[in-house]
Amino acid sequence: MEINVVEKVMKVNDELAQGVRERLAKAGVVGLNFISAPGSGKTTLIETALRNLGGAPRIAVIEGDPDTTLDAERIAACGAPVTQVNTAGGCHLEANLVNRALDGFDLEQIDLMIIENVGNLVCPVSFDLGEEKRVAVVSTTEGHDKPAKYPKLFRTAHVVVLNKIDLLPYVDFNRDIFRDSLEKLQPGVEVIEVSCTSGEGVEAWCDWLRRAGKG
Repeated sequence: MEINVVEKVMKVNDELAQGVRERLAKAGVVGLNFISAPGSGKTTLIETALRNLGGAPRIAVIEGDPDTTLDAERIAACGAPVTQVNTAGGCHLEANLVNRALDGFDLEQIDLMIIENVGNLVCPVSFDLGEEKRVAVVSTTEGHDKPAKYPKLFRTAHVVVLNKIDLLPYVDFNRDIFRDSLEKLQPGVEVIEVSCTSGEGVEAWCDWLRRAGKG
């Protein structure tokens, strides 16, 4: 019975996700699903992009969070349209929540819809949100073993952002092990190394978003 319930939930989510995908495509919007552990710097990466892209592509953000509106307030301070989705303690967003959140945007005025998922490396990976591309974010402070420990995320990511590289001299993080693990999981996956503090890699990160915004 439990297996049947899970299968039914996933089937319904996938059907709703396809509806989200079609809705975004009709408006010419590219959906990006940002997945990472808590504290990896997803919100800071979005803020940094908003402050450096100069309004092109036009970005809007759906913020997933168990309880607070703190991240949405940060995005709003950058001048981007944003909608907060609180999951009441839930560990991931689902397609029905994203579809409802889209009602709060003028999609004709948006090129990129960034969905910042709830901080978690397991649950969000299994739920299609209707995104066109999946962005995996991992910080150097989390260790180089994350691809090996959470392979499904890194197998399905369109790009991997290694964040907080300014902290490399101070943490136990082996770039070679990290990249070798990624290569085994998804040969040739694009990796962007970024420090929002020092500015290193920010232009490469912004360039990826520009390319993504062109569909």
